[in-house]
Amino acid sequence: MQDKITLLDNKRIILGVTGSIAAYKAVDLASKLTQAGALVDVMMTDAAQQFVTPLAFQSVTGRAVYTSMWQTDSSGGLPTHIAHIGLGEGADVLVIAPCTANTLAKIAHGLADDLLSVTALAARCPLVIAPAMDGGMYGSEVTEFNIRILKGRGVMVIEPDEGRFASGLVGKGRLPETPALIGHIRRMLGRDGALRGKNIVVTAGGTREAIDPVRYISNRSSGKQGYALAQAALDAGAKNVTLISAAQHLPAPVGATVVPVNSAAEMLYAVLEHTPNADALLMAAAVADFTPEHVATQKIKKKDDSSDAPTLALTRTPDILLVVKKRREDTGFPRVVVGFAAESEDLLHNARAKLERKGLDLLVANDITASDAGFEVDTNRVVILDTNGGQETLGLLSKAAVAEAIIGRVAEVLRR
Repeated sequence: MQDKITLLDNKRIILGVTGSIAAYKAVDLASKLTQAGALVDVMMTDAAQQFVTPLAFQSVTGRAVYTSMWQTDSSGGLPTHIAHIGLGEGADVLVIAPCTANTLAKIAHGLADDLLSVTALAARCPLVIAPAMDGGMYGSEVTEFNIRILKGRGVMVIEPDEGRFASGLVGKGRLPETPALIGHIRRMLGRDGALRGKNIVVTAGGTREAIDPVRYISNRSSGKQGYALAQAALDAGAKNVTLISAAQHLPAPVGATVVPVNSAAEMLYAVLEHTPNADALLMAAAVADFTPEHVATQKIKKKDDSSDAPTLALTRTPDILLVVKKRREDTGFPRVVVGFAAESEDLLHNARAKLERKGLDLLVANDITASDAGFEVDTNRVVILDTNGGQETLGLLSKAAVAEAIIGRVAEVLRR
């Protein structure tokens, strides 16, 4: 079962479902939103019910499903003939997924001839539309015109995926998968958060220092904490989130700009390139301290007649936080810098020394000897140190919860 998502917990979401073969994906969306803690009220058009039954949505949400504006009973109708006004007024967001070309056109031009279109017209909450249509319909001139109208009103229109349609044609118009849809919904719900308008840079993953074209030196960092920080920054309304990542196997948070890197040198270059106007830099990456002095141009081969292993000479990698400290002294940016310390002994002593030596605003320290926290797991337990001598200890939490706590502290520092 999916963990609850703080931003979605107890949020009222109206999910409008229209007559597309992609309606089956909306069942999964309703299920995942409910598992995340949202209260999902589903509205189905007549055409949608030709593809999926109301019972499917009722089963995954545990709530009534609304199909008719005219009935006022328990079989798909409303409690009263004006209940759609209350549903629209009380919602945190109205999501229409999938949204056919017909429904998209109706909403763009203010038509209101069924329960969903009436609710969309009456609602005062944000509107998110995920178009899904076959053939060349999405790219048609009239659909593009309608989308421009909606975007001009502040509606979030989720770009559809490219792929093969039920008709056998290939093009743009497929409904994105559930994780992407939820990512866009989170962007809409978090737009007025504590980091609204801010530019945030996050580093993630363990760098890889090449030995030859095949081998490299690295560490056990999975990048999960860095990716959780990027998602938490997006949930807090950050305008731009740049994720400089040496862990490119993880799914990128919707809305983040991912900058792939491999080595410590590449990460330094990327950090300097993306932080001149950054409000905060969170250096969650586990950057290698050493790199091979010489990189072999060909794969190093072992010799059958020798038991001697090759000698690997190492040299220091650049200390990114010290370079950032110097630039910050000259320019004032990044405004806030957060460092991370993964320690196996003398946790607080080593962490405090790093905080001071590298001129950080916050230092997040964790004991890597704990089997249930740190590298390669989904949980963490950390201590957050600040420049005033304070320390906040977080017990065992999901990395998402740890990230939210850190982002909350960053927002506090920025306010000051």
